[in-house]
Amino acid sequence: MPSVLVVGYDPQAIPGVDAAALNAALDAELARFAEHGFDAGSALLVFDESAESTLVASLTERAWDVVVVGGGIRKADELLPLFEQTVDLVRRHAPGAALAFNSGIGTSVEAAKRRL
Repeated sequence: MPSVLVVGYDPQAIPGVDAAALNAALDAELARFAEHGFDAGSALLVFDESAESTLVASLTERAWDVVVVGGGIRKADELLPLFEQTVDLVRRHAPGAALAFNSGIGTSVEAAKRRL
């Protein structure tokens, strides 16, 4: 069973958004991975000193076939340093994993499928 880690920006840290709704959408997408025969997990990051240790812990928890980096990290100009750090940490701590990029929470399965 292929394994996928979805890396996203923690909805609790985004001012003015419905964090519960975003968390529910992520849970639904993780369930969709299971329906497609993937073993999936998630790592939610905040742009602070905890980002590196949070991501490294998730990346080294097991061998991942694909790491999907979410649009919340990639699309915001102010998060460019976090995006760069994320890609670098994946490269260093999960060198056997393919990198994939979604366009939103609901496209993570398709992003992973493109890379397998």
